Amino acid sequence: MGTTKKATLLIIDDDADIRSSMRIMLEAAGFSVGEAGTADEGLKTAERIRPDAIIVDLMMESVDAGSRLSQTLKAQGIGGPIYLLSSAGDSVRYNLDPREMGLAGIFQKPVDHAALVSTLKKKLHLA
Repeated sequence: MGTTKKATLLIIDDDADIRSSMRIMLEAAGFSVGEAGTADEGLKTAERIRPDAIIVDLMMESVDAGSRLSQTLKAQGIGGPIYLLSSAGDSVRYNLDPREMGLAGIFQKPVDHAALVSTLKKKLHLA
């Protein structure tokens, strides 16, 4: 039979504490996790590890860094579903159409870890 390959996720967020807490939670849920602190680093890391899904902070170096990075990743054919993290309040959820941007969804900070794990497992057909 062999061992089951872990799904690989990439977290791109300029807040090291958020990356760290998400990594711990996602690794505990059985995912392999890569991290990046900037859009450029995220692009390089995504090319290197070829993640099954990517979680990108909306606001990093600039207000729309996350959405621009998401479009670049998609254009380069990197990664599966891309989820955006937003701390900008509910207005983002109503003003952005994730599908229009090629995103799988938007999670509000602070992230509901159980909902994130459940969503990722469903999307990656692990549940």
